[in-house]
Amino acid sequence: MQITKDFNKAEFNSKDGAVMPYEVYENIKVLAIQLQRIRDEIKQPLHINSAYRSPEHNAKIGGVKNSQHVLGKAADLTCKNLTPKQLSKVIIKLMDNGTIKSGGIGLYNGFVHYDIRGIKAKWDNSSLFNF
Repeated sequence: MQITKDFNKAEFNSKDGAVMPYEVYENIKVLAIQLQRIRDEIKQPLHINSAYRSPEHNAKIGGVKNSQHVLGKAADLTCKNLTPKQLSKVIIKLMDNGTIKSGGIGLYNGFVHYDIRGIKAKWDNSSLFNF
């Protein structure tokens, strides 16, 4: 089921195969629109590593209890031609200029977390500054 021009529902499903609740799908549709705007800005595909997580799957992988993923409001992203740091800068710029919804932006080794929680939050869990 296509949600936006470039994203379909299957990309957002929980990795454990759990059925996505209706209210989560409603959040996923909003998230997909934001991701489409990011994709349109960078003019290249985004890969969704993880989006919706069932509570069971989230617990199994060690996700935080109040994870935005469980609500269908978060995606962990990669882009073949951008580093996570470069992608995070694009997302922050789009949040700052109002093109996409404000939310959380987390930098990790190998991917960027973006969520639509409604308030800005930033964190860096990468090892970029570790020696």
